[in-house]
Amino acid sequence: MELMKTSFYLNDKAKHIQQVLNFEKTKIINIQLRQGETIPEHEVDADVVIIVKSGRVKFVIEGQPAEVSTERILYMVPHEKHSLTAIEASDLIVMQIKR
Repeated sequence: MELMKTSFYLNDKAKHIQQVLNFEKTKIINIQLRQGETIPEHEVDADVVIIVKSGRVKFVIEGQPAEVSTERILYMVPHEKHSLTAIEASDLIVMQIKR
């Protein structure tokens, strides 16, 4: 067992991106964004699962908008182009799982 801490950094600095764990074909990343902050369009060579710990985030996936919050989990297949904008201050976990 291993416990990983994902401290809240947005009181101290803007946009925080930190790799939390990397094992076999899986990478877990913590992203924290202040309201209005963005991550430009990109793609990943892995299945991607987004879990929002707090806040709301607007994703645009292959041109289609999707709002992700604590009540919705987002799944994307490899190479889906996407960007995101924090609707409000947000703390999310990104899991990238290579096939």
